[in-house]
Amino acid sequence: MLERQNYDIAALFEARERERFDIHTRYLNEQMVRVLRTIGYDVGFRRGLGQYLYDRNDARYLDLLSGFGVFGIGRNHPALRVALESVLDAELPNLVQMDVPPLAGVLAERLLGKAPYLDKVFFANSGTESVEAAIKFARAATGRSRILSCEHAFHGLTFGSLSLIGDDIFKNGFEPLLGDCAAVPFNDLNALEDKLRTREVAAFIVEPIQGKGVHLPSPDYLKNAAELCRRYGSLFIADEIQCGLGRTGKFFAVDHFDVKPDMILVAKALSGGHVPVGAVLTRKDIYDKLFNRMDRAVVHGSTFAKNDLAMAAGIATLEVIESEKLVENAARTGQRLLTAFKDMAERHELLCDVRGLGLMIGIEFGTPKSLKLRASWTMIETASRGLFCQLITIPLFKEHKILTQVAGHGSRTIKLLPPYVIADDDCAWIEKAFDTVIAESHRVPGAIWSLGKTLIENAAAARRAQAS
Repeated sequence: MLERQNYDIAALFEARERERFDIHTRYLNEQMVRVLRTIGYDVGFRRGLGQYLYDRNDARYLDLLSGFGVFGIGRNHPALRVALESVLDAELPNLVQMDVPPLAGVLAERLLGKAPYLDKVFFANSGTESVEAAIKFARAATGRSRILSCEHAFHGLTFGSLSLIGDDIFKNGFEPLLGDCAAVPFNDLNALEDKLRTREVAAFIVEPIQGKGVHLPSPDYLKNAAELCRRYGSLFIADEIQCGLGRTGKFFAVDHFDVKPDMILVAKALSGGHVPVGAVLTRKDIYDKLFNRMDRAVVHGSTFAKNDLAMAAGIATLEVIESEKLVENAARTGQRLLTAFKDMAERHELLCDVRGLGLMIGIEFGTPKSLKLRASWTMIETASRGLFCQLITIPLFKEHKILTQVAGHGSRTIKLLPPYVIADDDCAWIEKAFDTVIAESHRVPGAIWSLGKTLIENAAAARRAQAS
């Protein structure tokens, strides 16, 4: 008989929880620990349920990051737990390599039901793996090599995906990257056509809403971009890894723009937050160019991609989204929050723009007009671009128990990606907390600007210590 104490992972978590920073410093990413210590995020999260996190003192926090979009249905949803437990209890014949798993077929069927103009699904383990697969599919289907993406895009951090993103901080130290990739400005059809008309482009991959900064396309951009791709024989790929599966108030973000991509990439929320899963939805003629003979049946794959736990997580997640009407809730609560933030922008000069769809919202800060504020803003932003946003996120976390973060390196935009399950009480919590903190940031001198000076001094001290 198994001795339970040897496999009681909850007890192991409990026993080692307070050592998390020490063991990560010793065995994992020491720099991440330094970041968290600098901004005071050592509260020791011990439990998560729905849209809430609970720290070691059982204080409740509202999570507006949701694992960067992973927890669309919230943390530890009971339906997902039942689904995963049923797989384990059934002792299913998982990952039989000389067989095809039924649950993968079921999940593929349900995903394609949301995009009836597509025919086939390829499963992967993550969003970046889905992007890598899409690159291979596009090259095989078109016989071309060039892949286009957009400036300021984010598509993942594995080698091919990294070659398509628009932020040098992720690329530095890893060049040369995948060859024959190029970027065009987001929302610029002329720049896109200039590249496409060479007829060397296999595919154009674009986030319908750019995650870094939460930038929305003009109303006809995606539809016209897809038309240009068809005209020049290139594939149009929608990367919905973050913005898909209901986040924007429609199941796919492209549904807002009346466009039918040649491929749709999903991941993150499809996992339900427990077992990673990504997927490429595509047309049969594209799929068949890759898997075109029996001896090429395994020309691309991923060992764990169709495992039963991942497929069950995906099936259960789609069922929860449908049965609990979470797409509709994302649309309703997202509109409420957008309206509230736009009202704040009318009253607070540091808040310069609010944009988003559904529960993907960007709150951008910018240079104020009044002299006192402008001097303080300039000091902070000169020391480190995007630092001002931390002067908002830190008090939101410490004083109002709201977890959020900036939309990218050096960004002046705070991004909200809450679970789709948030309620009106949560919206009121968000609105009151943001309004209070933003109002405080307009007081000079004040606690927020003192925090900024402290962060600058700490960063300078850390650089000196590292140099020595």
